Amino acid sequence: MEKKKILLLGIAVGYLGALMPGRKREGKTRPVKYYAHRGLYNNSGSAPENTMAAFNRAVKAGYGIELDVQLTKDGKVVVTHDFHLRRNCGVEGDVDQFTYQELQQFPVFHSEERIPLLEDVLKRIDGKVPLLVELKYKEGSRICEKTSQLLDEYKGAYVIESFHPQVLLWYKKHSPQVVRGQLSMNYQKIQGWFKPQYLLMRGLLLNFLTRPDFIAYDCRNGYSLSLQICRHLYGCPVYGWTVKSKSQLRKVKKYFDGFIFEGFRPEPDSGH
Repeated sequence: MEKKKILLLGIAVGYLGALMPGRKREGKTRPVKYYAHRGLYNNSGSAPENTMAAFNRAVKAGYGIELDVQLTKDGKVVVTHDFHLRRNCGVEGDVDQFTYQELQQFPVFHSEERIPLLEDVLKRIDGKVPLLVELKYKEGSRICEKTSQLLDEYKGAYVIESFHPQVLLWYKKHSPQVVRGQLSMNYQKIQGWFKPQYLLMRGLLLNFLTRPDFIAYDCRNGYSLSLQICRHLYGCPVYGWTVKSKSQLRKVKKYFDGFIFEGFRPEPDSGH
């Protein structure tokens, strides 16, 4: 019985150690409670997701902006979510199979908008609202290097985040001053992915390596034990994504410190 208690204690200590995020850092970014997911967008209108028009609307409304970045064939950092172009541009092929100039031929959701360069988005936003920059990782560190070069010159408030632990490891080593966030979700329930790495990532059990400064978690699973331990025991800020209505916001509000939202407008708060 004593050995069993020691074993259970060891497992508990190991679990809590694996969950340990980075030390809480103050003053690294302007606090904001609500981030407009891919801008304040309307994919059936003139301001589709991750376009200048959607970002302009978010700035005007005073919300923080969440956006996604990846690389083109010629190594440009562009703002778009999907690796493939089928959903947003009706084109077969991945973003990195086209140069930036080639991408400019493709309307985004049948609008007048095109996939923008990150550097142009940064110039347009110009520090007016905080940014939450998600790095879409395929392989290698080029997306981290290229994005970091642009953000290092940016004077506005921003943080970075990614689902892939390699992105956080890169920033931890090369740009430790940048606030970094771990994106996660219930991969098994939502995606049907059951490989061991997705179990670890779902449970935030790589935190001891990546040491995230905040966590952004699928709002439908805000009750996750690992997430709430990070929040309440370690004081790690947690954000819920993607909240899609006021009623859903009311249901999940107790689990999170801030929210990434779409499809409605939350009430303004002092974080704006």
